[in-house]
Amino acid sequence: MTVQKAIQFIEQELSKTLIDYYAWFEGKPELLNFKPEVGWSIEEILEHVTLTNHFLLILIRKGKKKAKDLAIKVNLNQIVSTYEYNLEELDQIDKHKSFVWIRPEHMEPVGDKTISEIKKIMEEQINECKEILREIPNGEGILFKTTMTVNNLGKIDVYQYIYFLCQHAKRHIIQMQTVREEFSRNKVD
Repeated sequence: MTVQKAIQFIEQELSKTLIDYYAWFEGKPELLNFKPEVGWSIEEILEHVTLTNHFLLILIRKGKKKAKDLAIKVNLNQIVSTYEYNLEELDQIDKHKSFVWIRPEHMEPVGDKTISEIKKIMEEQINECKEILREIPNGEGILFKTTMTVNNLGKIDVYQYIYFLCQHAKRHIIQMQTVREEFSRNKVD
């Protein structure tokens, strides 16, 4: 996969993820606030995703700046032409419970935002990711890597970080579906 195809693919995944999330924001309050036997309510999951995005975006912004600075100092076209782009190593991230990882406390929901505020934050975050992709359209994002401890991924580049953000959001769609199924079973009982 070329870098340009990877960027296009990531942008499409961001758009698809946001569209998939819109339906969750429109859920009835009793569903959104339903507390399952284990885990968070859907509203708490939505908040967690935006909290995680917030901290990922800090790293993505820094990485973008450093990558752009590095692009001035190297022959970017040569580096991009020999680069084998691989997003597959991040595909496990979207599978709920596919690996064990304890999230930091600062990514746990606190319930201080309304569902409409959470929706607005998520839209802004996804749109910022798309804007960052537009700011590094020529492969600059491959020049800077940062360590990702989740699932022992190691060093990943700026584009991979953005894709990780997307995959993390997808992971929680599965979790929300599980909460909705438990809610439906409880409603029938």
